[in-house]
Amino acid sequence: MAKPKIECVVDARAEIGEGPVWDERRRILFWVDIGGRMLHCFNPSSGDDRVVSLPEEIGCVALRRDGGGLIAAMKSGFARLDPTVGGLEYLHDPEADRPGNRFNDGACDTFGRLWAGTMKMDETRAEPVGALYRFAADGACARIVDGMWTPNGLAFSPDGRTMYLSDSHPSVRTIWAFDYDPDDGVMGNRRTFVDTHALAGRPDGGAVDADGCYWMAGVGGWQLVRFTPGGAVDRIIDMPVEKPTKIAFGGVKLDVMYVTSIGRGYAREARARQPQAGGLFAIEAGVAGLPANRFGA
Repeated sequence: MAKPKIECVVDARAEIGEGPVWDERRRILFWVDIGGRMLHCFNPSSGDDRVVSLPEEIGCVALRRDGGGLIAAMKSGFARLDPTVGGLEYLHDPEADRPGNRFNDGACDTFGRLWAGTMKMDETRAEPVGALYRFAADGACARIVDGMWTPNGLAFSPDGRTMYLSDSHPSVRTIWAFDYDPDDGVMGNRRTFVDTHALAGRPDGGAVDADGCYWMAGVGGWQLVRFTPGGAVDRIIDMPVEKPTKIAFGGVKLDVMYVTSIGRGYAREARARQPQAGGLFAIEAGVAGLPANRFGA
């Protein structure tokens, strides 16, 4: 297989680049810088990357079915977000009793519910205080999984009946698969999909392609890894940065892999090896994805 073309399309030097979501209607890629408290709006046709500053950390965003802006998982909970001016309308804070946490990764199911996880901001705290939440269009919010370190890797199979979830913490490094009922939003039959201890990177953001294969951004490992639906390693793409964080399929044919990355926390020598760390990358790898699931009834 030919080596894929990898290009840094936005040399953003983001602190924690994350959460890319392709809007196939507007042909814009939304992505976030969690530490930098920014929403990025990248237009590949013009190369413009418009930045919207926000008042607090933003973990992830989801497109809305009605086209009216975005739904964001902010440090202070779920909110409507106007990407043109950065206006926020807070809807629900499920962790008002956990002020040391923030939201991290998230994804919508095929029914339009947003699933998102929280994690501690102080990484020196030695307890798993993160959780996984399900937030519906009617405002109903439920804590589904508790006691997580760094929930990540949320994605759904093409038919919506398999849900993927990972924990990136070095002591866990596991991706799970669940049977999922998209009608009721219920997950069950939790099982290990991949134990990543033998791989170079830890499991960060996840995505599922049109073939039903699961892609893992291997944070700390300089790699993206594709797994078959059975959990076998199918393909590895070497990245020019140590800490890729999440993949989104975009472009007119959904055949461009957009990958975010982390730009902070490197010693001088490590930074010199990856001058574009924190950038947004576009990869032509001969693989197509699916439109992102949208939030709303």
